[in-house]
Amino acid sequence: MKQMDSYLTLKNPSEGFYKDRGSKFYAFAFPCNNENELKLKMTDVKVEHHSARHYCYAYRFKSDYSAYRVNDDGEPTNAAGKPILGQIDAKKLTNVAIIVVRYFGGTKLGVGGMMNAYKEAALKALDHAKIVECTINDSFRVECGYPEINTVMRFVKELGLTIVDQKLEIGCELFFTCRQNNSNAVLEKFKGLKNINITKLA
Repeated sequence: MKQMDSYLTLKNPSEGFYKDRGSKFYAFAFPCNNENELKLKMTDVKVEHHSARHYCYAYRFKSDYSAYRVNDDGEPTNAAGKPILGQIDAKKLTNVAIIVVRYFGGTKLGVGGMMNAYKEAALKALDHAKIVECTINDSFRVECGYPEINTVMRFVKELGLTIVDQKLEIGCELFFTCRQNNSNAVLEKFKGLKNINITKLA
């Protein structure tokens, strides 16, 4: 069985808004690969919404969806970050973070009301977003003599490989990528060819 060699993420940042009994919830969803990027965005959000009461967030990182975190920023435990993460997971997204800013409207919403509000704000931001599929790729280097370059180029075309760099001289060197699930087929295609060496890069 083939492993997953693609994932879903956001193409661009997007925003959402939800209001309940006077409390206002502004949601900011954006592509994000690490906590440093999240901190930079949080700084911008806090400048823009400096008088807000809470800045809650959730994220999921890595192409295998393995890294995640939620933060309730003073709201009751699991009332904010967990519902936000739930919307990221419902859309099967990764390398994504959502910050939801709350302005308290004077009326307590209760834990259930807060969970729904943070969920709805996050959902509205994602509904306005463009979701894209990204492939997980492996990289290769091929070294060959100039007489062999036509064979290499034919294989590149047949296998649908993406050339990222090349040096075509007496000694030729090409760097290309392919989807992870096609790596074995690529290696098999080049295996045992005279004067053509292929190396899978880390």
